[in-house]
Amino acid sequence: MRKLSYYVAASIDGFIGAPDGDAEFLNRFVVGDLLDYLRTEQADTLSTMARQYFGVDDQPLSQYDTVIQGRASYDIALREGNTRPYAHLRELVASRTLTESPDPEVEIVSGDVVGRVRELKKEDGLAIYLCGGANLAGQLRDEVDELVIKTYPVILGDGMRMFDTGFRMDEFTLISMRSFDNGVIVRKYART
Repeated sequence: MRKLSYYVAASIDGFIGAPDGDAEFLNRFVVGDLLDYLRTEQADTLSTMARQYFGVDDQPLSQYDTVIQGRASYDIALREGNTRPYAHLRELVASRTLTESPDPEVEIVSGDVVGRVRELKKEDGLAIYLCGGANLAGQLRDEVDELVIKTYPVILGDGMRMFDTGFRMDEFTLISMRSFDNGVIVRKYART
């Protein structure tokens, strides 16, 4: 069975973006050994444009072959005229308002997103990359099998949380932790 992996960047205090969802300010940390790690070990999670820019667009998929993202995350690419930001992956966008896909290769999931992810998990293939949106992560919270959290050395104090849900404790086990020269720490957890 495939797993759903929530691969996300967060501040020390657990926010994935400003209150409006913007997280561009974290890009200044994507340098040095962290950049090398992303290019060599996490290339599946890079947008197709980033893969081309960093010269890894011909690198075969190793961890993920499918991405699901929320409408707000997808809108970032659409504003740039990019209808398929993860063209190297099978793309799904969860949206209650987007009724028709702007790209024939992008599946819009407007109904039961949990049911659709459960169907995906039963298929053969690599893991499913949950690419963001606190709302979508909140809806899929019970389906998340793995958390990969890139913790950036900043405190935001307020903003978009990792999961847009109420209080409830879910236990995960730390699988690995890696630190980088710029203070970023990447932790991988598996659901207990």
